[in-house]
Amino acid sequence: MNKEELKERTKKFAHRCVKLANALPETKIGRHIQGQLVRCSTSVAANYRAVCLAQSRASFVAKMSIVVEEADETSFWLEFIIDEKLLPKEKISLLLKEANELSAIFIASRKTISSKNN
Repeated sequence: MNKEELKERTKKFAHRCVKLANALPETKIGRHIQGQLVRCSTSVAANYRAVCLAQSRASFVAKMSIVVEEADETSFWLEFIIDEKLLPKEKISLLLKEANELSAIFIASRKTISSKNN
């Protein structure tokens, strides 16, 4: 998968997370998770774009680390929604799978570039 395809994939992921966030119940916890999920999932897409503009390996690794953290945080909030039974698991499982796949891709990219530095 090239960087343009991954840019599009992360943007679609963010859109799907926003739609899911909007489906959360209008409760204190629902509103809290809604904000967190929108923030971290859109951050994955936005910060991946920054990775693509990195001007050095060190910058790439630093920016990619942010993307990894945000993707993992997105997974956390999706798991939390399931744990709290705020939405049916079936509505979340594919999105959680995508979050985990994106995390794995970004971790592998970071490891590859880091190993080239050594």
